[in-house]
Amino acid sequence: MNIQLSIIVLVWLILSLASYVTSQPGVFNIRTYGIPNGDITNALKSAWKEACASRIPSKVVVPASWYKLQQIDLEGPCNAPIEVQVHGMILSPKNPYNLNGQDQWVRFKYINFLTLSGKGTFDGQGEMAWKKNNCGKNTNCIRFAMNFGFFFLNNSVIKDINSKDSKYFHANVFGCNNVTFENFNVDAPKDSPNTDGIHVGRSTKVNIINSNIATGDDCISLGDGSKHIVIRNVTCGPGHGISVGSLGKYDNEEPVLNLIVKNCTLNNTDNGVRIKTWPGTSVISIASHLHFEDIVMVNVSNPVIIDQEYCPWNQCSKKSPSKIKIRKVLFKNIRGTSATQEGVTMICSQGVPCERVVLNDVDLHFNGSKVSAKCSNVKPKIRRKAPICKYY
Repeated sequence: MNIQLSIIVLVWLILSLASYVTSQPGVFNIRTYGIPNGDITNALKSAWKEACASRIPSKVVVPASWYKLQQIDLEGPCNAPIEVQVHGMILSPKNPYNLNGQDQWVRFKYINFLTLSGKGTFDGQGEMAWKKNNCGKNTNCIRFAMNFGFFFLNNSVIKDINSKDSKYFHANVFGCNNVTFENFNVDAPKDSPNTDGIHVGRSTKVNIINSNIATGDDCISLGDGSKHIVIRNVTCGPGHGISVGSLGKYDNEEPVLNLIVKNCTLNNTDNGVRIKTWPGTSVISIASHLHFEDIVMVNVSNPVIIDQEYCPWNQCSKKSPSKIKIRKVLFKNIRGTSATQEGVTMICSQGVPCERVVLNDVDLHFNGSKVSAKCSNVKPKIRRKAPICKYY
């Protein structure tokens, strides 16, 4: 009798808690909207519409479970701060062509004071798309959907969210101001092509902190117009490292200004911290005030690299040098192991050589010996320990 009573009390408590959560003002639980066959697309749209229209701060809740989700746009402006709290595992359609022709699977647009939280996982199920990806060789390739698009957000936070196996980039950040990614974790295998963890472009005051990114391309990449960016306490690997660029490929590019990369670790990546620009174009711009400090390299193939002859798969001509001016760059307290003898490579533009580049306490080793530095069109200032440039 006592056991039966305990079970009854427990069930009552669970039902009461569920009722309390769904009945709180401003809380919209997707389960109240119906989830046919585990597909939350329409429920999430309905919950978002009501929450966005609320005059008080609101929260859309996705409880713990497995769900399916079609391509969706969650769009503002909203009347008050809004949070989407995801506790479940959300699966994208497997078919790479079945996302309504959109570039992102889940898009947040034109929102002030958005919070995306909850320790949930968005699984892009990208393996089928990776097999069809030939973008490295074909400039007219089909580009598959990214897991996330964050467009024109202000004063927003993405925290405790996991992005898994995106078909293309995991997150594209564009036109945003004052946005923080905290404990945003990316998981994809090293052979997944073009799966950049977070790509930032035309955005200001973006902070990426306390995150782990394992993927098949750049862990973090900064496109043109990225300004006042902070990357701190990020662990990257596998992947292609933390990159500024590539820059200079497209018309009307904006400068990249004021970057701080600090207290980061790169494990077995193809590159460490990198700046890359395209030659053979007429694009004129600048990348300035780029600060890389307190970086640990673990068996990284190219720990420190400036490459102004970036031209993968011979998609350009190197006869005309890059017109992107790189200046005021600091590499400070960078230590660990390199997978190559040339641990520092700085190939700057013959047309606009790099200016005011500083190597301060760059202590890298290859097979127990200090690495060498290969340089062109740059005269770095050496402070404390750092390899001396060999010019070619």
